[in-house]
Amino acid sequence: MTDRITISAMGDAGLLLDAAQGAFDDAIQARLHAMAATLRGTGGITETVPGMNNLMIRVAPDRLPPDRAEALLRDLWASATPQPQAGRLIEIPVIYAGRRAEDFDAWAQEAGLTADAAIAAHSGATYSVAAVGAMPGFGYLSGLDPRLARPRRKSPRASVPAGAVIIGGAQAGVMPITAPSGWHIIGMTDVPLFDPAADPPCLFAPGDRVRFTVAGIAR
Repeated sequence: MTDRITISAMGDAGLLLDAAQGAFDDAIQARLHAMAATLRGTGGITETVPGMNNLMIRVAPDRLPPDRAEALLRDLWASATPQPQAGRLIEIPVIYAGRRAEDFDAWAQEAGLTADAAIAAHSGATYSVAAVGAMPGFGYLSGLDPRLARPRRKSPRASVPAGAVIIGGAQAGVMPITAPSGWHIIGMTDVPLFDPAADPPCLFAPGDRVRFTVAGIAR
């Protein structure tokens, strides 16, 4: 399977393995998580960062030269076996719809669902944190009901508040900070996802599972 990946240098001490094959693939992501778990115990590896169907590593070049690190990545890609994730189960209470969930009505209508059915589909799934990135504490959540998927907005909003529960393409998410975003806002939560003073600062970690619970529906 080594022909399905590309490996690129990231500065003097980093390598990026890209296994993306178009749309996000949960099986590829599980394989990359298994690789990351193995690499964390490997001498010369100083950091592993799973992304969306990719994996970045940083090495200590005096202990693991980049050419050997690249060969190691290729060998692991060929042999890695996905393992059950040992992450936590995190519940996020959501108030759906209402004035602050600006895209809820259009999102449910485009899915061909009533408001209650859309909420049931969104809150009835168990999501996996595929990767954390884009902004501090932001988790890309896989496992969205395909009926609920929507392309990102053509015109991103300049400011989406922390706590916004959002949909972008085939992923779900929650805004950890107030920032620009082109994802659709369908609800709000009071759960803090990022606190720079906490240890760890991010609530989500790759491999965690997430469930959204219905805290209310703003009519």
